[in-house]
Amino acid sequence: MLRERLHRVRAGAGLAAQAGLAAGLAWWVAGDLLGIPKPVFAPISAVVTLAASVGQRLRRTVELVLGVAVGILIGDLLIALLGTGAWQLGLIVVLAVLVAAFVGRSPALVVQAGATAVLLGTLSPSVPNLEIPRFADALIGGAVALAVTAVLLPLNPLRTINRAAGPALDLLVDQLEATATALRQRDAARARAARDRLRNNKKELGAFGEAAQGAREATMLSPVYWSAREGPLGRYAQAVEPIDRAMRNSGTLIRRAVTLIEDGEPIPDDLLGAVSALAEAVRTLRREFVRGASEPKQARERALRAVARAGHAYRAGVGFSGSVVVAQVRTTVSDLLVATDLAQDDANELVRRAFGALTPPSGPDRAPRDEG
Repeated sequence: MLRERLHRVRAGAGLAAQAGLAAGLAWWVAGDLLGIPKPVFAPISAVVTLAASVGQRLRRTVELVLGVAVGILIGDLLIALLGTGAWQLGLIVVLAVLVAAFVGRSPALVVQAGATAVLLGTLSPSVPNLEIPRFADALIGGAVALAVTAVLLPLNPLRTINRAAGPALDLLVDQLEATATALRQRDAARARAARDRLRNNKKELGAFGEAAQGAREATMLSPVYWSAREGPLGRYAQAVEPIDRAMRNSGTLIRRAVTLIEDGEPIPDDLLGAVSALAEAVRTLRREFVRGASEPKQARERALRAVARAGHAYRAGVGFSGSVVVAQVRTTVSDLLVATDLAQDDANELVRRAFGALTPPSGPDRAPRDEG
């Protein structure tokens, strides 16, 4: 428990440093440099922007400014027409939130519009001309937060995406290895457990996708990482979708492995080897991503080795569910090859060559092949 808490502290240290720097800098820019009196909302806006998910900070800044603008517009209009008071405040907030919801679905936009309307409705009688400083604070805070993340204290996006991708890829490796063991032992319960665990992958894939958004944002905003757009970092960020497909296709593979075991179908050694080699290919892809390899050739080789063994298993003789497992090995490998920055057509062609002859032995009907 303590180790996990310390790990969270270490993971959040970079964000904490960014937030502290952005808050202090936003206060200095708004108060000392531009002379805005008591610019409390500038550091608040900076911290709110940084608190957004990595990869959504530019969008959050736009939402902050737009939400404040909506709140000012509705608040000023209704205060001029109706004056101030409890029921006027309630009406101002209702209309500001509704207009913000009409403009966009973002919770940040709605919250900022409502909060700004509250400030105008409660402080305007005692603090005149609040609108311009409030708008300026939001703009300054968001801009400073972006400057901190892009130029002054940028986090390493490759490290961030590695940290997020690890659990997703490790999950896939572990469940494929568990499936290979289940096939070897004809243990349907183990295979079902692997199937159920792989289905529950939203947390891992969500973190991976969020980190990929952050990597794209970093290569767009930060001059330090402009050169990485076309390198390993750019390829890594684009691997999220094919890895998601690989997860789903592996789930189908494991589901059919359960049926294969329950139906007592033959399990050639090459079928076990294909699933194990597929797990090893994913593990190798993870290593090469972490290393920042210019081209993940080893992962491609191991993935195609899995296809070759699946082809041997198919020609040796498998049942109906076994042939579906074979087809899903092909499909998953095709997805992994796309994740290594190959075009889909090129990946499919490599899979066909590695698989070999499609002439099936006599026996049960075969499932249609599918590269994805």
